[in-house]
Amino acid sequence: MISRVQQGSLSIDSTLFDLVNQQAIPGTGINADEFWQSFESILNDLTPKNRALLEKREYLQQQIDNWHKAHLGSAFDAAAYKLFLTEIGYLVPEAGDFSVSTENVEPEIATQAGPQLVVPIMNARFALNAANARWGSLYDALYGTDVISEEQGAEKTSTFNPVRGEKVVAYARAFLDEAAPLNGASHKDVVNYSIGGLKTGHTLTATLQNDEEVVLIDAEQLVGYQGAPDSPCAILIKHNNLHIEIQIDPDTPIGRVDKAGIKDVLMEAALTTIMDCEDSVAAVDGEDKALAYKNWLGLMKGDLQESLQKNGKTIVRTLNPDRQYTSVKGGEISLKGRSMLFIRNVGHLMTTPAILDKNGDEIPEGIMDGMICCLIAMHDLNGNSPYQNSSAASINIVKPKMHGPEEVAFTTQMFGRIEDALGLARNTIKVGIMDEERRTSVNLKECIRAAKERVVFINTGFLDRTGDEIHTSMEAGPFAPKAQLKTMKWISAYEDQNVDLGLECGLQGKAQIGKGMWPEPDNMAKMMLAKIAHPQAGANTAWVPSPTAATLHALHYHQVNVPSRQKELTQRLRAKVDDILTIPLLADQTLTQSQIQNELDNNAQGILGYVVRWIDQGVGCSKVPDINDVGLMEDRATLRISSQHLANWIHHGICSKKQVLASMQRMAKVVDGQNAGDPIYTNMSPNFESSIAFSAACQLVFDGCNQPSGYTEPVLHAMRLKLKATQS
Repeated sequence: MISRVQQGSLSIDSTLFDLVNQQAIPGTGINADEFWQSFESILNDLTPKNRALLEKREYLQQQIDNWHKAHLGSAFDAAAYKLFLTEIGYLVPEAGDFSVSTENVEPEIATQAGPQLVVPIMNARFALNAANARWGSLYDALYGTDVISEEQGAEKTSTFNPVRGEKVVAYARAFLDEAAPLNGASHKDVVNYSIGGLKTGHTLTATLQNDEEVVLIDAEQLVGYQGAPDSPCAILIKHNNLHIEIQIDPDTPIGRVDKAGIKDVLMEAALTTIMDCEDSVAAVDGEDKALAYKNWLGLMKGDLQESLQKNGKTIVRTLNPDRQYTSVKGGEISLKGRSMLFIRNVGHLMTTPAILDKNGDEIPEGIMDGMICCLIAMHDLNGNSPYQNSSAASINIVKPKMHGPEEVAFTTQMFGRIEDALGLARNTIKVGIMDEERRTSVNLKECIRAAKERVVFINTGFLDRTGDEIHTSMEAGPFAPKAQLKTMKWISAYEDQNVDLGLECGLQGKAQIGKGMWPEPDNMAKMMLAKIAHPQAGANTAWVPSPTAATLHALHYHQVNVPSRQKELTQRLRAKVDDILTIPLLADQTLTQSQIQNELDNNAQGILGYVVRWIDQGVGCSKVPDINDVGLMEDRATLRISSQHLANWIHHGICSKKQVLASMQRMAKVVDGQNAGDPIYTNMSPNFESSIAFSAACQLVFDGCNQPSGYTEPVLHAMRLKLKATQS
């Protein structure tokens, strides 16, 4: 039985209430009773508006369904479809040009281009690792991944492999030659580095094997150092507004065998991290939400720590301190040792049993997230932490799953109410707009306009965007196989328009234009070939699945000067909304039974591999082996695609419910086998009827057409709560 506290008309889970009153509020200057009174007032005013927005979603979806049903079997008339979307208010008129006016923006957002991590906030160890991923070892990232091949004796072995080590050093030196070139020499030929020399005080002097001294081609790249000028232990270089630290220590195992004594090259990597309360977590009640908020509080107060066992020793993880250097221009330089943290709240859809209103109804979870996360962030604004997160006195919130300008406007209204309640200056709370729903994509300029004083981020999210694409056009016909969807016209137009409109609306120098996640954390060589496309596309950030991936992806921002690339892209024609509205259907393709079965098995296996951990273990994001045992990062967005895709194919007769159920049962056995080494794993087979996880997966598919916008949260939350009830 959940213990609750009555505060005004609100009935609050006692675990959450105690966290807020006893830990979050002290140090903010906020009175506890006034906090809850203000929160209750916001809920009373905004809950009906929240509900009305969700009802409009359903109304528009019903109209679109009816239109497709009425035209099924006829040749698709794109012009008539677009006119229809305008008439029902799905597609809104685009007003005149404007530029965003956001002020007090973090430099990591406004002026630096680099990788972005997204991490489940309920896992303290992951959160700390991500926060500390501002700096990453290039040597470690290369040595431990497939970026360096294992050919010619360069295998990853249990002990250090010097052959592999040589390849790592060669790769790093080649990078330094590109990012910080020397005048007439290569870094691989350097035997000593010093600061000064050649009668200058601001020069990196590199001595070669023949005693020749050379300098950086661009002397301004040297910004600082650690140690003595004639024998530095660290050299700080800047390129494309990102820092590189060459670490020198000939007494270390690596430095001892390096001719210049270099032991490592540190990359400024994850400039920003999104602490996620949404798709990568499984937070279904007050207890879960309290844990999420507690970790956010630890990050904002700077005292979050986590103990772990490694090689028989207890290691305590804490936040990294700032990095200190001697400036070559005199004085000291202090650089952040940590990623700048956003927090991602949930969208407008879900309600939470953590707090019940006067009628005993669950309150909107998104309003609760906004109020409590901003309260907690006041510890950073008030200087209650030894480590500053926001250097711009702002709270940066990523808001997902908003459908169109009205919902963005509602978010800005909500943030204004929260600012008033907490005594914050107007526009202290910034908003990151996830461009991941079709109604947002086709109205993106107006969405940005609705938050023009707050926006610090627009980001394409291919995964949720695809799930919404399928659900929105569920009645239009069967969709193409999943792998084809990302190769079709709609997706490239969607990705291009996001950049085009971001630049047109003045985001350059004021906000991030971001791209989505790399899904294969074990395939870094493949990532290095593919993900350079993101800065080349004009994105000044893109998502990566791990600190190691952030270190490697940082190399791309040295290879591409994003501000220059963005300037080039302002000259091209904007991508067309007509192309975005092209529905990626199967059309006249004929699939063999083998192709259909492979698609069913692939979808079923991915769904089950993710859902079983979500329901049974409360794991919201994990590396799930696919049908070929390739580990893929899965969260609710990937689940949304797979479940909606199967629902669509069943709905249009590409396959039968019986076929899909047989595939689900067969793949459940495969997933059970893949998790055989997990001591807390519960098999789904052969007792499928008694497995809540298996039932949840089936419901997501077989009732997929009826899920709001194709979202998976309602089913997952209900089934997770059902399982937790059996454990209490």
